Amino acid sequence: MEPSTYKICMEGTVQGVGFRPFIYTLAGRYALKGTVLNGTHGVEIVITTTETLLETFVLAIKEELPPLASIDKLTTTQIDTISFDDFQIISTEDEGEVTVRIPPDVSVCSQCEEELFDPTNRRYKYPFITCTQCGVRYSIIYDLPYDRVHTSMKFFKMCEVCKEEYSNPLDRRYHAQPIGCYECGPTLELRDNQGNVLEKPRGVEKVAELLKEGNIVAVKGVGGYHLMCDATNAEAIETLRQRKRRPSKPFAVMVRDIQMAGKFAELSQHEERLLTSKERPIVLLQSKGNHEGLPLQIAPNISRLGLFLPYTPLHLLLLDELQRPLVATSANVTDEPICTNLESLEKLQGVYDYVLAHNRVIVNGCDDSVVMVVGGQEVILRRARGYAPASISLAKPLSEHVLALGANQKSTVAIGFDNQVILSPHIGDLDSIESIEYFRKNIESLERIYSFNPTLIAHDKHPNYESTKYAILRQDQEPNTTPATERVEVQHHYAHILGVMAEKKLRGKVFGVVFDGTGYGDDGNLWGGEFMVCDYTGFERVAHLKYFKLLGGAKAIKEPRRVALSLLFDLYGEEVLDFDKLSHLSGNATIQAFNNVELKTHYLAWQKGLNAPLSSSVGRLFDAVASLLGVIQVMSFEGESGMLLEELYDGSVQEHYDFSMEEGKINILPIVEAMLSETDTTVSTSKFFHTLVEMIVKVYEPYDLPMVLSGGVFQNRVLLGLVLKRFPEAVISNAIPPNDGGVALGQVAYFLDSS
Repeated sequence: MEPSTYKICMEGTVQGVGFRPFIYTLAGRYALKGTVLNGTHGVEIVITTTETLLETFVLAIKEELPPLASIDKLTTTQIDTISFDDFQIISTEDEGEVTVRIPPDVSVCSQCEEELFDPTNRRYKYPFITCTQCGVRYSIIYDLPYDRVHTSMKFFKMCEVCKEEYSNPLDRRYHAQPIGCYECGPTLELRDNQGNVLEKPRGVEKVAELLKEGNIVAVKGVGGYHLMCDATNAEAIETLRQRKRRPSKPFAVMVRDIQMAGKFAELSQHEERLLTSKERPIVLLQSKGNHEGLPLQIAPNISRLGLFLPYTPLHLLLLDELQRPLVATSANVTDEPICTNLESLEKLQGVYDYVLAHNRVIVNGCDDSVVMVVGGQEVILRRARGYAPASISLAKPLSEHVLALGANQKSTVAIGFDNQVILSPHIGDLDSIESIEYFRKNIESLERIYSFNPTLIAHDKHPNYESTKYAILRQDQEPNTTPATERVEVQHHYAHILGVMAEKKLRGKVFGVVFDGTGYGDDGNLWGGEFMVCDYTGFERVAHLKYFKLLGGAKAIKEPRRVALSLLFDLYGEEVLDFDKLSHLSGNATIQAFNNVELKTHYLAWQKGLNAPLSSSVGRLFDAVASLLGVIQVMSFEGESGMLLEELYDGSVQEHYDFSMEEGKINILPIVEAMLSETDTTVSTSKFFHTLVEMIVKVYEPYDLPMVLSGGVFQNRVLLGLVLKRFPEAVISNAIPPNDGGVALGQVAYFLDSS
C-alpha cells in the first residue's frame, strides 16, 4: 500500500498538557515521519504513512492521552503528498481565529512532588517545581497559543540546564512553559505588614515558625493570596475573624494529605476522589464529632468543614514543615476580588502580620473552587481554579458570536461561538468598584485571548444590575461597529434552566424548578420560587410562591426578621402590633427582634408598600423561617440561614405542612401559621424541608417532562438530597454552579433553538 500524507487536527484541551511530546514519542514508536505543531485551533499533525498505520496511530492517540488532555474534535484529511526525513515538533502557528481551550491551573503531580522532597534532586524543596503534567496555566496566560512568550514566565530567562530540559522532546519538561529552578525561576520574598522586606527565603522554615507562633501570613499562591493561620490555634483563628470582620462564615482548611483529612471529616470514596483530584477543590464535608481536633471557631454552629489538599509545591512545603492543618481563606476585602499583587493586598494591611510573596506575576486572578457531593452527584458551588475557564460544548453551533454578562451575584461571564461556550472563572458579587473592574478585566481577557468580537450581547433583565449597565454602555460606545452589536435581555430564572439544558445537551421541553434568592421577573417583581415549562424558544411560568413583601428592600436580604415580620403582617395585619392578643405570638423571636416603634414603622411600610418590593423567593422564605424559629435574625453572610436550618434537620421527621395553590399561586401563609404553633424547632425545620419537596410534587404532577433543578437554594444539601431522593431522574448541573455562576451559560444558550 502506497503511503499518503494526512493532516490530523485536534481541538480540546491539547495545549499546555504535554501533548506534542506525547505525539513525538508515539510517532517514534510507529516510526512515523512528519510534524506536529500548536495552532490557534489546537494541535495539528502532518504525517506520511499508510492508511492502516494511520488508523493505528489515531487509535493510540485517543486511548493513551496525557492525563490533563482531552479531545473534543479530531479530523483527518488526506492532503498532497509530502516527503519527510524524520518527525519534528515545529514552531507554533498563530494565524486565524482562536478556538483552542485555555488550560486551567492544576495541582502538583506525584512525580514533581517526589522530586520536591528528594535531597539529591536539583529542585529539592524548590517552591515552583513543575512539568507538563502539572502547575500553573490560566493564571499566567496573556494570550494563546500557550507558549512561554505569552505567559508571565517570559520575564524569567531559562538557565542552560532548564533550557536543555525544555528543548528535549523526550523530557517530561519539554515545553513546560513555567519551567524554572533555583538558578533561573521565580523566588520567594518575606515581608512584614509594613512592606519591609525581611529576607528572600530559599525555603519556608521561617514562615512555618511564624505560623506556629500564631501569626497570620498572607501567602501568594496560584490565582491570588490566601490569609493563613494555624488551624489548631483557636486564638489565631479568632484574631483573623476579628481583623477580617468575618464573625461566623466558615473558613476553609488546607490539610497535608488525605489521611489528615480523614481525621477531621467523614469521607466517602467520591469525596476522597475529589480531594485528591488534579483540580484540588475545597470539598464541603461532614465533620467528625464536634470538629474533632479543630477549634469550633473554624465553622461556628456548622457541622460541615471545607477541606482541601495542597495544590502547589509551596503549600506542600509549608504543610510538611508544620505537620498541622492551616486555615487558608481568600485574601480579599468583602465583596471584592481576590488580591493578586502587593498593591491590592495593602487594603488588608491590618489583617495579616507577614506576607510570603513571589515574583511570578498573576495575570488572571482565580479563587479556589468549592464542591460538594449530594445524592452521589457533584455540585460545584464556585467554579474557579482547576475547573476554569470552562469550555462547554453545545449540542449544535451558534449562528452568532455571543457575549453573555451573567447576573450580579456570583458573577461569571461567557463567550459563545461555533458550538462552544467559554465560561470565565468565578468573579464574585458586583457590589464594589474593584469587583466591577475585575468583571471588565475578565471580559477583556476572554475577548483578547480568543480574538473575539461579539455580534450579540446577552444580559439579565434587572435594570440596576452592573452587568446590565455595562451592556448598555458597551452598545452605546459601539454604534458604528459592523455588524452592529445587538443587546438582548434574558429573564434570570429562564437563563438558570437554559444553563442546565445546555450543559446536559437537553432538547425539547423540560419542567424547570428554580429556587433562589432573587431575580428580576417579567412583571417587574422579584421572582425566586418558580416553576416553568421551558425550551429554547421560550418559557411558561406555570406556578410560583404567592408574593410577599420585602420590608426595606435590599435590607431584607441581610435581615431575615424583616421577611418574617412581613409574613406575620400578611397573616394577622395590625394585630401583630398588639401581639399579646395573639397568644402564640407572645415571645415569638421575630417580634422580639424589634422594638415597638420599629414594629409600627414597618407596619406602615408594609401597609402602604413603601420600599417593600414583592417577592416570590424561596431563598427569602428560608430566611423568614429561620427568623420565626429564633435561629437567626440578622445574617453576617449570604446563605447563613439555610446553613443553620440544615443543622436542625432531623431525618426521622417525615411530616410536612399543608399549603394551598390557586391558579398557580402557592399560598405559604398556612405553613407559617402552623409553624407558630409548633414547640419543637427541630420538628418545625424538618417539616419545612419536606413541605418544599411536596410543593414540587404537587406542581409537577400533571407534567410528563424531564425535571430540571437550578438556583442557589439548591446548594442546600438537605433540600437537594430530599428532592433527588424523591425524583431520582431530576437533572441538576454538575459542570456549572446552581447559583448565578451558571446564568451566563444560559444566556448564551438562549440563542440556540429547539430544532
